[in-house]
Amino acid sequence: MSFLPESYQALSVSPSARGAFFQEVSRRSLSELPSGEVLVRVAFSSLNYKDALSASGNRGVTKHYPHTPGIDAAGYVVSDETGQFELDAPVIATGYDLGMNTAGGLAEYIRVPAAWLVRLPDGLSLREAMIYGTAGMTAALCVEKLLRMGAKPQDGVVAVTGATGGVGSMAVALLAQRGFEVAAITGKLEASGWLSQLGAKKVIDRSTFEELVDRPLVSEHWAHAVDCLGGDYLFGLAKSLKYGGSVAACGLSSSSDFNANVFPFVLRGINLLGVDSEKVALEHREAIWDQLAGDYRLPLLGLMASEITLAQVPLHLDQLLNGHAVGRYLVRM
Repeated sequence: MSFLPESYQALSVSPSARGAFFQEVSRRSLSELPSGEVLVRVAFSSLNYKDALSASGNRGVTKHYPHTPGIDAAGYVVSDETGQFELDAPVIATGYDLGMNTAGGLAEYIRVPAAWLVRLPDGLSLREAMIYGTAGMTAALCVEKLLRMGAKPQDGVVAVTGATGGVGSMAVALLAQRGFEVAAITGKLEASGWLSQLGAKKVIDRSTFEELVDRPLVSEHWAHAVDCLGGDYLFGLAKSLKYGGSVAACGLSSSSDFNANVFPFVLRGINLLGVDSEKVALEHREAIWDQLAGDYRLPLLGLMASEITLAQVPLHLDQLLNGHAVGRYLVRM
């Protein structure tokens, strides 16, 4: 075991006397970390919508406080009771219960089960791994599901909602890289130039979807789609897909409700594909990371993230929660 400090820095979220939740960077004892087989010194983390929910006191995400959020972490193995990982092995932790009810990656150290860790693939740095993070992994899973359903670039335009968010921007870039014509749907038209740099051929104001809410079916428009918002946006995509088209649904930042009818399913044979990144089997998770380091590797990865410190995390979590974030936030420890 390498030298260990007595304490480490972590973002701590606690309830106040008035019922609100406050966030602060504080020093914690290593003994306060949860039980687990592997201790990891975190080099980078990243911010996700689920982190913002946890940091705001959402009991559906995190049941007990004080708590350290952070569903992503990448760093070096300090000790491993199982012997699977050698000292200083670079590893990635995403999903499972990390940052939800287990102290997460917005800290200098995490302690987790060995089964939660993936070895850093060759050709990928820890920094790059956290630019991808859960967002990149989720976007890759969406693309994988569309391809498994037979999606091809010649089918036509693929729409991506929430395109300036972490998953959305990754989906835009990954689809464009594979030759698809991508329409980025966003409420932030000021980011049009950035989305075009990522590969979007069209940038569309998401307010146009408000016109579709009360219509049971609309004309065929999109070949396929990735939806990061849920609610009326998801159904708006579903009822405007071309015959046999698919929509990969992976988010709910707009709404968790899905008020739909069966018309697009029985009249056009469309496919609604659910995408989860939290409980993906380890073997599948490793394969996705190998793809992100290989065939899915994005040459413009540096354009997709802003680097921040742990002290800056609370401000940027608020931006995520309020829908003001653009791209990914990389946290350097």
